[in-house]
Amino acid sequence: MSAAPRRTLAALGIAALLGASACAGTSAVSSAGPSTGSPATPNASGGRTQGEWTWTDDRGKTITLPERPERIVAQSGAAAALWDFGVRPVGVFGPHKLKNGGRDPEVGEVDIDTVESIGNVWGEFNVEKYASLQPDLLVAGMYQKNTLWYVPEESLDAIDQIAPTVGVQLSGKPLPGIIERYGELAAALGADPDAPAVAEARKRFDAASAALKDLAAKRPGLTVMVVTATPDALYVAYKPDHPDIAYWSELGLNIVSPERPTESEGGFWEVLSWENADKYKADVILVDARAQSMKAEEMAKKPTWADLPAVKAGQVYPWHAAERYSHLGYAKVMEELVAELDKARDDVVS
Repeated sequence: MSAAPRRTLAALGIAALLGASACAGTSAVSSAGPSTGSPATPNASGGRTQGEWTWTDDRGKTITLPERPERIVAQSGAAAALWDFGVRPVGVFGPHKLKNGGRDPEVGEVDIDTVESIGNVWGEFNVEKYASLQPDLLVAGMYQKNTLWYVPEESLDAIDQIAPTVGVQLSGKPLPGIIERYGELAAALGADPDAPAVAEARKRFDAASAALKDLAAKRPGLTVMVVTATPDALYVAYKPDHPDIAYWSELGLNIVSPERPTESEGGFWEVLSWENADKYKADVILVDARAQSMKAEEMAKKPTWADLPAVKAGQVYPWHAAERYSHLGYAKVMEELVAELDKARDDVVS
């Protein structure tokens, strides 16, 4: 028997054994209400009808359950977004705990001491533990069409046997639209879209957006480049594939963007050898701040990086590449970005 069927049988066996005794703490919605977001009232794409719960996700897949799901397991970014909207997952997978035991920024404000860990790194998903939580629903974002982020392909059949899955498309969509989509899902899961904190977070997001737009209008000559890196290559972000960068560009920020990557390159980035790291120049460089990404201090050891004008000027700031899609999350990101760009020189590159 292959490894995949063995995992499927083990997962189903655990689920059956635990069928008579539900785990403690079944409520998926915070009693205090959501802390951010302003979702639309659920309509044909999600909500309850005569006791049934239905939702059509961004794969076009319709999930119908006898009642609203309460025990939610979510990929860390999705968990973070839902948490801000008031939904409290029982389990999480994907980056959520740092090596020192602290909370990974990718999981936002999720209390990692109150949720079960199904896996913390790429390719790690404990199917048996997932089954033991008796989940009603799994939620994950999708950067590639129909591919659930951090859900291992080889385990997908076993995971699908345990509970329905919901995918939220993250690439090729406008940033505000993705946030609203998570808000709609949270409302369908029982979160209160009219909680006072919802309006406050949306106001904060709108204010941060306006501040960035105002700064961009006043500083049209300020150029920004967004990158991530490995020891072997520098990756320059392709604007249309990153909702946050595309949104900032729409607000008027002058962001360097390469030509569309070829299909073989996989999209999202132009891959440059370190010898060609000076292909693009900018006054400011935003560097991927994810825990697993190459740090700016490490990049400084590359001579071509050290020679870039923005690096010489000390205008290298973090890019929160895996920020959760909530009004609260991106309000904080844009407030930080405005503060950094406001003090940056715009004459580093002539």
